[in-house]
Amino acid sequence: MASEKLNQRLRRWLRNPISLAGLALAIVSIANILLFFVIDLTVQKASPYVGILAYMVAPGFLIFSLLLIAFGAWRERRRLASGAPEDTPPYPRIDLNDAAQRSAALSFLGFLVAFFMVSGVGSYKAYEFTDSVQFCGQTCHNVMHPQYTAHQLSPHARVTCVECHVGSGASWYVKSKISGTRQVFAAAFNTFPRPIPTPVHNLRPAQDTCEQCHWPKKFYGAQLKIFTHYASDEKNTFRQVRLLIKTGGGDPATGAPEGIHWHMNIANEIDFVATDEHHQVIPYIHVKDMQGRVTEYFAQDSKLTKEQIAQAAKHRMDCVDCHNRPAHVYIPPEQAVDQSLLARRLDVSLPFIKQQAVAALTGKYETTDAAMQGIAHDVPAFYENKYPEVAKSKQLEIRNAVDELQQIFRRTTFPEMKLNWQTHANNLGHFYFSGCFRCHDGQHVSPEGKVISKDCNTCHTVLEQEEGVTNINVSPKLNFQHPVEIGDMTQVNCSDCHTGGVSP
Repeated sequence: MASEKLNQRLRRWLRNPISLAGLALAIVSIANILLFFVIDLTVQKASPYVGILAYMVAPGFLIFSLLLIAFGAWRERRRLASGAPEDTPPYPRIDLNDAAQRSAALSFLGFLVAFFMVSGVGSYKAYEFTDSVQFCGQTCHNVMHPQYTAHQLSPHARVTCVECHVGSGASWYVKSKISGTRQVFAAAFNTFPRPIPTPVHNLRPAQDTCEQCHWPKKFYGAQLKIFTHYASDEKNTFRQVRLLIKTGGGDPATGAPEGIHWHMNIANEIDFVATDEHHQVIPYIHVKDMQGRVTEYFAQDSKLTKEQIAQAAKHRMDCVDCHNRPAHVYIPPEQAVDQSLLARRLDVSLPFIKQQAVAALTGKYETTDAAMQGIAHDVPAFYENKYPEVAKSKQLEIRNAVDELQQIFRRTTFPEMKLNWQTHANNLGHFYFSGCFRCHDGQHVSPEGKVISKDCNTCHTVLEQEEGVTNINVSPKLNFQHPVEIGDMTQVNCSDCHTGGVSP
C-alpha cells in the first residue's frame, strides 16, 4: 500500500511540463547517442562532427534532460505541498522490506550503474576524440584549415597534433585544454587573428617532442640532394643541381661532431639573442664547444650595445630553430610548379607554362573561389592569345594544367585566412628565406676576429650542375654557378631575389 502511494505521488510530481519536456529530451538524446555511435563505428572515414555529436553534444543533452526531470519533480512537489502539506511527506519513505520498493530500488541502481558505465566510455571517447587530428583540424574548419591541409601533406602527416602541441603528462594536457577554451571563445565570436600567428610560445622543448621519435645522436654524414628547377622561358629549360649536404652529427660517441648537426644541443651549446619573436634577426651568438671554450659573435650591423645584449633574454638553440616548419609547410608556387613539372603533372612542352603557372598562382585573389575562376581563365587565355595553334592541339594538356594549378593553390594559399607561403618563414635552408644566413652571413664577428662563414662549401659540396643538356660543373668542390651572372654571390642572399613567386 505504501509503495502504491509512493508511486502515485511520483507520478503526480512528474506530471508537469518541465519534467515531461526533460523526459522527451532524454528519449531523443538516448536515441541520438545510439545512432551516432553506430555511425561512428560503421563509417570508413570518421567525421569530426559525428564524434562531437556522439561523445560530447548528445551526452550533454542527456545529462541536462535528467536534471530537468528532477527539477520539474522538485518544483511540482513544492507546489503540491503548499496546497496540501499533510498529503506530501518531506521525502519519499523507502522501505526495502517492501518487495515492490526493493525491486524499484534495484532497477534504479542498475540504471545508475549502466548510466555511469556508458558515461565513462563516452567520456573516454570524448577525451580520445579531442586529441584526434580531425578534431584539431576540422572542427573549426575556417580557423585551422590551412594548418590541417599542410599537415596532411607533410612528412609528419601520421603524427597527431597533440604529440607535438601537447605531449604526455596530465599537466600539459590541462594547460592545453585551458588554452583551448580561450580559442573556442575566439572561434565562436569570430575574434581570432588572420592568419593564426606563430610561433606557438607554449610548445614543449624539442627534447620533449621531436626527440621522442628522432634520435639526436645519430650520425648522418653527407647526404645526396638533388634540386630540380625549370626556367621561366619559352622552353621551360630544365635545370638541376646535385650536391652533398654535410649533415654530419653532433655526438662524438657516434661520429665526428661536424656538419650541420654540429649545431645540435649535445656536445656543443649555442645560445643567441633575437630581436624579434620569430628569431629572424640575430645580433648576438654565444658558442660553447665540447672543450668548454666560449666564443661570442656580434653582428656588425646591429644597433644593440653590449650592455643591451647582456641584459637580453638568451635562447638555447635546438632542432626547431632550423626545422621550424616540420608539419605545416606551405610550399612556394615556384617550387610547387617545379615539382609538378618533374612529376609530369604539368606538360613541360607547353610554352612558358612555368612562367604562366607561377603568375596564375600568385595573382591577387580575395577568395579561393575567385582564385579558381582566375586560374581557369588566365592560363587558357594566354595560349589562345599568344599560341592559338597550341591552344587547339593541346586542349587536354591545358585543361589538366588548370586542374593541377587549382589543386596547388588550395594546398598553399588561403585568402580567407590571409595566409600563403610568405606568411611564415621556413628556416630550413636559405633559398626563399634567410634561414641559415641569419647567422652564416659573414657579418657575425668575434672580438678575436673569427667570422661565421658564408662559404657555400661549409654545408654542402656541389657535385654537378646541369642546364638543358649542358653540364656546368662535373667536379666536386666547385662553387655553385648561378644560371645568370650576378657578380659576387657572397654579397647577396638567395632570398633577396627569390621570393617563391614570379622569378626576378
